[in-house]
Amino acid sequence: MSEFASPRAVFQRLIDGVTARRPEALPRLYAEDAVVVRPFARPATRLEGRDAVREHFAGLAALPVEMTARNVVVHHTADPEVIIAEFEYAGRNTETGRDFVVPSVFVLRVRGGRIVEFRDYHDHAGLGRATGGG
Repeated sequence: MSEFASPRAVFQRLIDGVTARRPEALPRLYAEDAVVVRPFARPATRLEGRDAVREHFAGLAALPVEMTARNVVVHHTADPEVIIAEFEYAGRNTETGRDFVVPSVFVLRVRGGRIVEFRDYHDHAGLGRATGGG
């Protein structure tokens, strides 16, 4: 990945990788010492480092879902490394046939083309219900 990849471009690669369920590509978007905070997850979680991110995404390909990201709005901030992205994951559980919509807000700090800080404010409980996990 180019060291000049913008925060917007990195965010787009992230949601493209998640919706395509390509877990092998996602850890490369993160810095070795990245910190990911998921305050709305139950329990709230904090991932530290690319290996923790890799482990987090490991089960993505096995989820029984087809989904896209829609209604994407990216807000640029006064800090050129930071963006705020609002969007929805919309999809269908391939086992039950149920449709779902999960609202999401991500705050990313991207430095040198890699995510160094990431705050994930999506509806984790809603996604868990959609995928049959909760």
